[in-house]
Amino acid sequence: MAAPMLRWVGRGRRWTFARVDGGSCHRRGAPTGSTSNRIREQSSVAQQPLYTTQKPRKGEHKWAAVVGLEIHAQISSNSKLFSGSQVRFSAPPNSLVSFFDASLPGTLPVLNRRCVEAAVMTGLALNCHINKKSLFDRKHYFYADLPAGYQITQQRLPIAVNGSLTYGVCAGKKQSQVIPKTVRIKQIQLEQDSGKSLHDDLRSQTLIDLNRAGVGLLEVVLEPDLSCGEEAAAAVRELQLILQALGTSQANMAEGQLRVDANISVHHPGEPLGVRTEVKNLNSIRFLAKAIDYEIQRQIDELENGGEILNETRSFHHQLGYTMSMRDKEGKQDYRFMPEPNLPPLVLYDATSLPAGADPQQVINIDQIRETLPELPSVTRERLVQQYGMLLEHSFTLLNEVGLLEFFQNVIKETRAEPKKVTSWVLNTFLGYLKQQNLAVSESPVTPSALAELLDLLDSRAISSAAAKQVMDLKEGNPRAINKLIGLVRKATQSRADPAMIKEILEKLSS
Repeated sequence: MAAPMLRWVGRGRRWTFARVDGGSCHRRGAPTGSTSNRIREQSSVAQQPLYTTQKPRKGEHKWAAVVGLEIHAQISSNSKLFSGSQVRFSAPPNSLVSFFDASLPGTLPVLNRRCVEAAVMTGLALNCHINKKSLFDRKHYFYADLPAGYQITQQRLPIAVNGSLTYGVCAGKKQSQVIPKTVRIKQIQLEQDSGKSLHDDLRSQTLIDLNRAGVGLLEVVLEPDLSCGEEAAAAVRELQLILQALGTSQANMAEGQLRVDANISVHHPGEPLGVRTEVKNLNSIRFLAKAIDYEIQRQIDELENGGEILNETRSFHHQLGYTMSMRDKEGKQDYRFMPEPNLPPLVLYDATSLPAGADPQQVINIDQIRETLPELPSVTRERLVQQYGMLLEHSFTLLNEVGLLEFFQNVIKETRAEPKKVTSWVLNTFLGYLKQQNLAVSESPVTPSALAELLDLLDSRAISSAAAKQVMDLKEGNPRAINKLIGLVRKATQSRADPAMIKEILEKLSS
């Protein structure tokens, strides 16, 4: 099958996609107007209608894109990877820095057991081979927020290799068909995070905050099996859900707990791969998709106009929607990798290799961690489809919208209504109401109990479907009246009030 081709499509304020070459990769149009709450940026990335252009772009059938990702996830741990310093977001600058974090002479690293267990658990969930012996290396580079002049990482022999991540991309005219895709995972490695540089242009100075220096990271390196922004965004969202289900990372992109570097190139199908560029530090799934799609189109335009692509590092300006050059990579930087002399090889065991009489607190048992794996998102979707008879794409929406699955399950517990009716109301009426009001699920004035009670009234035919939907159509200025409204309607129906009176209550409270 030919590689997916790409084209740019824009339609005002809406995300738009163009089906190309019969595949599932679509280009996104640039949105205008206000943006939604940052919490809701973790929602699914392919929920909008499909559009196609009438006139093909110049050269759109001549190019194929190749995208690889490096994903850095902050490990959920109370302390840093090699020191006892606390890990806490938005603490006062330089308040969580140990002697080791500041690289004072004579300090030595002490490996955090929790970080190792998180790496093993993540590797198992991503179908990786766990290396029973892995090594730590020093990667040398000189930044002001890296006091030691090197980063401790796992370049030569990482803790996990050769995995896979299966994700779904929505396709079809109504985005109602989920196409499963798989991206290979090259490796997962443990490494330190650096500090943070805060540039003060007004005073022409840079301030250094070392609170983040030494925080444990999982670097997940994906093979270049992706071909557009939509696929990359869907893969990262699926990884985010897995990390959150495992508890190995909160993966909150708004707090910098999940950051993505994208390597992008374009080439003619059947010819060698093109020169790649790297777009650094993408901290939003939406921006990730936009940055990749923009960079693909930029490279195509550059080559079609007789230019050449430089091997460089670029950043993405999320407000203006374009990538810009940061530094040249033509002269390959020599990181001077060397074995970390202060850390011995990391040795793990399984049930067959565990020494007799070994202290469980002194060893890490891979098989024991495997037994503690929770239900993963893919299994959850299958359970929802089987248990409630919903469509697969509905299960994707329930998981991709933050907090929506828990809301749905709480409604199911408290209502007598059929699961299919609950699914329809939660995904259409309730979710539509939240998007209209620009609210996250956690900010909803409608509680699961209130919606369950409303569905019970509807199920018992105490109110009509039109009246029930009128409850959800309250004006933006008075959204919390919904719960009060449901209570009044319940009392009116219990007292066998005249239907006209119930209608009058609805009309007064929704006005």
